[in-house]
Amino acid sequence: MKNKADNSMEIIFDAKSENESFARVVAAAFCTRLDPTVEEIADIKTAVSEAVTNSIVHGYDGREGQILMRCSIVDRDVIIEIEDEGVGIENVERAMEPLYTTKPEQERSGMGFSFMEAFMDELKVTSGKNSGTTVTMKKRIGVEN
Repeated sequence: MKNKADNSMEIIFDAKSENESFARVVAAAFCTRLDPTVEEIADIKTAVSEAVTNSIVHGYDGREGQILMRCSIVDRDVIIEIEDEGVGIENVERAMEPLYTTKPEQERSGMGFSFMEAFMDELKVTSGKNSGTTVTMKKRIGVEN
């Protein structure tokens, strides 16, 4: 998914639940120059929310940490990366299965990655045990898929 970006930005914020809404708004605002539909903005905000929440809840598990969000635009594609330095995911394929959760006691639905896949055009998860996680999502704006 790496191409020469027309525009890009990155921010680092604390892995705190109150920053999830901040990340959603920043990602949505960043892509406004592409004149996205309300539905496209809602899709991006939902996917960012899920990725950031995963970093906070699963990556850091209540410990302090930071999340890096990179956004870039290439042609009509918005590419968003959410990166943490948390505990990582030992089995990414299993973690991406619908309804799979490592925190059922917290009433987690296990649908975070499924939502990201449903609302974005591409999803890639890179992780390993004790090596953090990077979620890369791409959404094509204003073009019939």
